[in-house]
Amino acid sequence: MGVLPDDTDAVGRRFQAGSIATRGTAKYFLAMQLPYPSAHHFPLILAPMAGVSEAPFRQVCRRMGADVVISEFLSSEAIRRRIRNTLEGAEFEEVERPIGIQIYGADANAMAEAAGLITEHYGPEFIDINFGCPVKKVVKRNGGSGCLRDLDLVQRIIRAVIGATHLPVTVKTRSGWSDEQRDPVGIALRMQDAGARAFTLHARTRTQMFSGKARWDEIASVVEALDIPVIGNGDLMTAEDIVRMRAHTGCAGAMVGRGVFGNPWIFRDGRALLAGATTPAPPTAVERFSVALEHARLAIRLQGDTRKTVLEFRKHLGWYTKGLHGASELRQRLFAIESIAEAELIFLDYLDPVAAVA
Repeated sequence: MGVLPDDTDAVGRRFQAGSIATRGTAKYFLAMQLPYPSAHHFPLILAPMAGVSEAPFRQVCRRMGADVVISEFLSSEAIRRRIRNTLEGAEFEEVERPIGIQIYGADANAMAEAAGLITEHYGPEFIDINFGCPVKKVVKRNGGSGCLRDLDLVQRIIRAVIGATHLPVTVKTRSGWSDEQRDPVGIALRMQDAGARAFTLHARTRTQMFSGKARWDEIASVVEALDIPVIGNGDLMTAEDIVRMRAHTGCAGAMVGRGVFGNPWIFRDGRALLAGATTPAPPTAVERFSVALEHARLAIRLQGDTRKTVLEFRKHLGWYTKGLHGASELRQRLFAIESIAEAELIFLDYLDPVAAVA
């Protein structure tokens, strides 16, 4: 794993393979058992993120050490209507297991029907319900964090989904709709009472979006209040943050969101620190480019060798260059590519401009 494909062209072979192997199992304190399998007692989980947590990146993160991955959030209405693009978002390969499929919606019957279809046709390890998305187009239909304005509806949705599947049903949410309605413990208890098997808290309100700081004290309070596993989420930007969150909150696992943009190594590094080892050396430019190309080739294979795939992948290329010398100019060039071969040539020029011209 981590080696570029055998049919890589001459330019691609100039890149050395980055290390994308998972670490061995570490011995931790016995955290509350999650309702789905994990290689470690304290799992590191890739958060569901639109346009990011797609199959190619899920596979990269699994190879880097993510214990569990979750799909992008999928509309229950689109699933029940068999909308092709949405159903494709529920597809995954065996190497991605254990995986959860996340659904959202404000109609309990639609959510139940979607859960049943996901269970029958895709068979993930668990189904996760999104009660946390703050995006306006989702919230205006009472989906995502919009549901937090009606906790009776939240409980009906959870019970309906549980009744439609034999799979564990988990939930991901925020601390409340607004500061005036901020009540993470009360929300968590209502969701637990409805039957949720695990609870993930992004310790911000909907109105905060991604501003300010996540209140990890709220995660700790929910951990103390619940009888089900609590997963912490919010402001995990480095491996050190993962260790600090576990120590601060006593959570049963850590879910990494924005901190993984262009940095799947956060799972490798987090696992090393949790095991008491030193932080691995940061990836070199060669390692970054190698993994970026591997990620790109997975996108081409899984999502199609089309211009659309390449254009949507540009953001990942930009993230992989973050922190490099001359990153701004490098990103400008990468954001103009029309093919992955162009990205390879740009990387080669960055690493060895003389060789690229020769």
